[in-house]
Amino acid sequence: MTINDKIKLLPEVPGVYRYLDENGVVIYVGKAKNLKKRVSQYFQSPDKLTRKTAVMVSKIRDMEHTVVDTEEDALLLENNLIKEYQPKYNILLKDGKTYPWICVRKEPFPRVFLTRRFKKDGSLYFGPYSSVMHAHKLLELINALYKLRTCNLPLTDEGIEGGKYKVCLNYHIKKCLAPCVGNISSQSYKEQTDAIIEILKGNSAYLIREFDKRMKEAASKLEFELANEFKEKKILLEKHYSKSMVVHSGIMDLDVFSLIFEGQDAFGNYIKVRNGCIIRSINLQIKMRIEEEQPSVLSQFMAEIYSRSDTEQDSVKEILVPFMPDQEFVGKNVHVPLKGDKLSVLELSRKNAAELRYDKLKQEEFVNPKEHTERILENLRRDLQMDELPRHIECFDNSNIQGTNPVSACVVFKDAAPSKSDYRHFNIKSVVGANDFASMKEVVNRRYTRVISEGGELPQLIVIDGGKGQVRFAYEALLELGLVNRIKLIGIAERMEELIVPGDPYPLFLDKNSTSLKLIMQLRDEAHRFGITHHRSRRSKGQISSALDQIKGVGPRTAEKLIAKYKSVARIRRVPEDELAAFVGPKLAKAIKEGLS
Repeated sequence: MTINDKIKLLPEVPGVYRYLDENGVVIYVGKAKNLKKRVSQYFQSPDKLTRKTAVMVSKIRDMEHTVVDTEEDALLLENNLIKEYQPKYNILLKDGKTYPWICVRKEPFPRVFLTRRFKKDGSLYFGPYSSVMHAHKLLELINALYKLRTCNLPLTDEGIEGGKYKVCLNYHIKKCLAPCVGNISSQSYKEQTDAIIEILKGNSAYLIREFDKRMKEAASKLEFELANEFKEKKILLEKHYSKSMVVHSGIMDLDVFSLIFEGQDAFGNYIKVRNGCIIRSINLQIKMRIEEEQPSVLSQFMAEIYSRSDTEQDSVKEILVPFMPDQEFVGKNVHVPLKGDKLSVLELSRKNAAELRYDKLKQEEFVNPKEHTERILENLRRDLQMDELPRHIECFDNSNIQGTNPVSACVVFKDAAPSKSDYRHFNIKSVVGANDFASMKEVVNRRYTRVISEGGELPQLIVIDGGKGQVRFAYEALLELGLVNRIKLIGIAERMEELIVPGDPYPLFLDKNSTSLKLIMQLRDEAHRFGITHHRSRRSKGQISSALDQIKGVGPRTAEKLIAKYKSVARIRRVPEDELAAFVGPKLAKAIKEGLS
C-alpha cells in the first residue's frame, strides 16, 4: 500500500505521525490536531513546500502514527519522540525544546516555581505544560491566592532563630509572609503549600465553583472587568484539570500492553513509559493460524516486543496489561490497573490498538474488498455459531403510532452490503391496534410464505429489531412454515445492543467494536430508516392524527423521531420520564407523559 493510500485511511483526530526512510529509520516526527489533514498537506501541494521539506518528502517510504486525546498531548508526545529518535529532519527544521513543569521544592519552607528540568530529588513536579503562557498564568494565580517566598535562601530553624536573615521587598508589598524572620510557622506555611498541591493535582473543584460564583456576582453589579478576571481564573483551572497521559510525573517507568481481537487476528499496542514520559509506541498485528486463548496470545505479543533489543525490558519492573498473560515474567509486577492514571495510560494503549485494527480492516477493504467481506461474514458466522456463512441476511422492523397506519419494513443485505432492489414494505392487515408482536408474526409469515411459493432464495440469517416478544412471535411464524432449522433467527434490543436468541434465556453480548455487531446494527438502522420513510409517507397521505399529534409542542417531526426510536405510542407511554427527557427535553417529556396518561 502506498503512502497516499495510507493517508486516505488516517483518522481525523489529534496525534503524532512518523516518517520512515527506505531503511525503516524515523526521519521526521510531527504533531497534528487532525492527522489526516496535516499529513495530506505534505503530499498534495509539493510546489508549496520549502526546499528542505521537499527533500525530506522525497525520502519518505513509510509512515506510522499514534493517536492521543488532545492537541496538547500531541505536542508533548512529539517532543518525547524527537528526543528518543533524534530524527534527521527535525534537527534541521525545528528544535526539540523541553516543556516546563511547576515544582514544589522539598525544603523547610517550600518554594513553588517554574522549571524545565525534571529531577528525582524528592520534590513534587506537575506538568509538563505544552503552553508556557498557561504555566505562567497558573503560577501567577497561585501567587495571588497564597503568599509564598520566592527567594533562594537556605532557611533553617537555627538561622531563623539566630536572626540570620532579613525581610525583602516582597514582604513590604505583602507578597510574602516572611518565614525567614519567623513571621509564620512551618506548620502554617505547610498548610498553604498543601492547598497549592491540591490545586495542582486537580482536587480543588470548589475553587472553580467559587470563581464562577464571584464572576456572576461581579457581572450582576456591572463590574465586567472584575467578572472577566474571575472568568479567566476559572478557565485556567478547568484547563489545568485535564490531565495529560503522555507525560505525567506520577507514572514514571512502565511498559503497557493492549490487545484487541478480531476473528483470527489480534491487534496489539505497546507503550513505553520512562521517567513519566511516553517515548515509544509500537503497533503489531498477530495472525493466529489456529484458535488460541487470549492470555496465550498476550504472552506471545509481550515476548515478541521484549525480543527486540531496544526495549530495555530489564530496566522496568511494572507492566500494565488488560488481562493477565498465561506465563510469568520473572522480576516484573504484571497487573491490570483498576483506576487512576495507570488505567488511563492502558486505555490510551487500547485506543491505539483499536486504531490499528481499524486501519488494517480499512486497508483490506480498500485493497481486497472480497477478502474483507469474507472476513466479516466469517466473524459473524462464528459469533452466532452458524453452520454456513450468512451471505443473505434480512432484517424486520415495525412502525406505528397508536395503532394508526401500522407498517413493517424488510431490508436485505447480500455479502454484507445492502441489496436495495430486494427491500420490501408491508402494511399490516390482520392485526388491530398497536400489537408489535402479532404484527411481527404476520409479516414474517407473509414474507416467507411468498418466497417459498415463488421458489425464491431464503436467507441464512434473520434479524428482528426488538426484544424477546418480537423474536418469539417471529420464531412461531418460522415454526409454522417449517423453517426454524433452516434459518438462524436473532433479535437486537436497542438499549444494551444485546442479541436475543430463541430458546436461550441469556442475551448474547458481542464486542462493541466487532465487525459482527457493527453489521447487525447497520441492518437494524437501515430497517429503521426504510420503515419510518414509508410510515411518514402513509401518514402524510392520509392526514391521520394520533395521540402524539394532540400534545402541545409535539410536531410531526418530533412525533416521527419518537416513533423511530420507540416504535409505538404504547412503548413511549411506558418509557420513564427521565429517559424521555434526555431525548426531547424535560419540559416536552413532562407534556408527553401527561398527554399519554
